Amino acid sequence: MRVESIQTGQPKTTGRPASPESSETPWTSAIWKEPVGGRVWAGSEGLSGDAQVHRPSHGGPERALLLYPAEHYPRWRAEWGIRELGPGGFGENLTVSGLAEHSVCVGDVLQVGDVRLEVSGPREPCATLARRHRRPGLIEQVVGNDRSGWYARVQHEGWLEPGLVIQLLDRPYPQWPISRAAQVKRDRSRAPAEARLLAACPALLTDWRAKIAGSPLNG
Repeated sequence: MRVESIQTGQPKTTGRPASPESSETPWTSAIWKEPVGGRVWAGSEGLSGDAQVHRPSHGGPERALLLYPAEHYPRWRAEWGIRELGPGGFGENLTVSGLAEHSVCVGDVLQVGDVRLEVSGPREPCATLARRHRRPGLIEQVVGNDRSGWYARVQHEGWLEPGLVIQLLDRPYPQWPISRAAQVKRDRSRAPAEARLLAACPALLTDWRAKIAGSPLNG
């Protein structure tokens, strides 16, 4: 398990006012992430030089870093019939190998060089990702194939760089792989008992816990 690439990005506005030639309107996002060379500081709010436009959904200490498996990219390229898609293509900060949504669990404590991370929950893909790739059905596709990526808190700040080995230090909640947690949240109205168990996991994203615990599980 290792860090293959590190990406940061700043807000970018794309699109043009609606006209007879185009129905696209301008929109702003920092989903365009570019690889950076050398060391990057990982603080409690994320990577130095990185930004998020919609912070309630994409930033803050509980979503300080977005991790995405490098192994997903060959599959996306094959399915889309393109060659260019690579690290940062899904807006992630760390492109990692040897980890995946079915093997990483909520609450996992990972050591990456001097940095210690705690996995906080699944990435819930939104319309921004579909707009970035101009693929209207992408969100449903990501949900269906469990290639969402996941968020992490920075428990101990420090420097990150590509090539660092990732070590699993602790796994307090092995019952909550990222893929299962995402599925349980989606199916909470059909499986309320399991949803309550997920909401009780203290390592899970706070807003997810509140949403699951406060939602009408019968509808």
